[in-house]
Amino acid sequence: MEEVKSNENNENKVNKETKVFAKGFCFAKIFILFLLGCIFGTYYEEILWRFTNGEWVNRQGLIFGPFSPIYGIGVSIFAIFLGKNNEKRSIIKTYLYSALIGGVAEFTMSWFCDVVMGVKFWDYTGYFLNIGGRTTIPFMLFWGLLGLILMKVIYPFLSKIVEKIPYKIAQPTYIVILVAIILDIVITYTAFGRMVFRDKGQAPLTFIGEFCDNHFSDEYMYHKFPAMRPD
Repeated sequence: MEEVKSNENNENKVNKETKVFAKGFCFAKIFILFLLGCIFGTYYEEILWRFTNGEWVNRQGLIFGPFSPIYGIGVSIFAIFLGKNNEKRSIIKTYLYSALIGGVAEFTMSWFCDVVMGVKFWDYTGYFLNIGGRTTIPFMLFWGLLGLILMKVIYPFLSKIVEKIPYKIAQPTYIVILVAIILDIVITYTAFGRMVFRDKGQAPLTFIGEFCDNHFSDEYMYHKFPAMRPD
């Protein structure tokens, strides 16, 4: 009996030591891609704005941290729809699917911000081959290139790197960052929602609305998101 228990303990010890963080195609890996996409998108937008308009402008999409959710969502959607069977899918199909996914995601986010929240973060009206001012064919082609690079180069490389991070370090760090990002998103879009109601002259109904009015006024929001403008 003692020998059996000893073997079981040894097996449990081995299983714990060999536990892999974010193994295979999973939510944790998609979230990491989301986070990296958010960060990349913010600095990409700021650098692009600097070269096209001659000044540095804050292009983050959340109140706390350099995160632009549209890029994070775009990257996540690529991973969700193209992650499985990625190795078997041809380069041409990956490019075309990525262009479509990126365009639809950008159009949808623009519509949501415009119609639901009453603000515009971008307006491509007047741009070459624009689609309702919410995206353009050239930008979709660019999304296709980004998606291709993401799925054929970055995703396989990142998967190997992430799975090599010690589980005991990676798992708690992942949970803390996940919770922090969720709170950041909830706070940000609650503040945007309250902004819409406030502009309509509606008084806050709960302490949450009062908190938003006291800490996230219109002046604060337009300063925090200088590229945003009222519809």
